Amino acid sequence: MSPLFHMIAGAPDPVAPFSHAVEAEGWVFVTGQMPFTGTSLDAPYPEGIEAQTRQVMHNLQTVLAGCGLGLEHVLQARVYLLHFDADYAAMNAVYASFFAPGRRPARTCIGVTGLAKGARIEIDFVARRPAAG
Repeated sequence: MSPLFHMIAGAPDPVAPFSHAVEAEGWVFVTGQMPFTGTSLDAPYPEGIEAQTRQVMHNLQTVLAGCGLGLEHVLQARVYLLHFDADYAAMNAVYASFFAPGRRPARTCIGVTGLAKGARIEIDFVARRPAAG
């Protein structure tokens, strides 16, 4: 089966040459999303880590929905934080609100020295399409 390269209407424009998601054999790899409040790369970021985390999660939901999936299909997440020590607890509080207790994906959280366009956070997902039948 050839991979499917998804570009999702309504999702923020990519900041580099990549697809919003790539799907192969039911696995959906969602590119890390930035906290853009619109589809343009010139759209502003919200202020603060809570608002940026919320916006990133909404952008990820837009990409998932464009693939016919939702947060319940996410198996793994990677979170990248520019200000790890300062933002970790607040990010976690917002992030946790998007997943039901007992149904949270595996996750890695990494402190980084920089993110595209000056964002404080970026998150990517690996999701799995339910088997047909």
